[in-house]
Amino acid sequence: MKRIAVEQPYEDVMTALQAKGYEVKMFNTDEDVKGYDIGVVRAINEGNTQEFDFPVVSMRGLSIDEAVEAVEKKANLME
Repeated sequence: MKRIAVEQPYEDVMTALQAKGYEVKMFNTDEDVKGYDIGVVRAINEGNTQEFDFPVVSMRGLSIDEAVEAVEKKANLME
């Protein structure tokens, strides 16, 4: 199962992903997150996409269900 890093304060997203069996860790914006398969972040700026060494899902404009669906799509593409 994929390891997912979720930026605070999205505890609802973390809980939803854990319910689907994913290993999930919360992280702070300034925390160095390495070794995860997918990240869920507040927003992706055009200039800082290299900040993570894994694909990310931006929460901007997404509901919890939409964010979980986006993570699952990325996870399926990685298999």
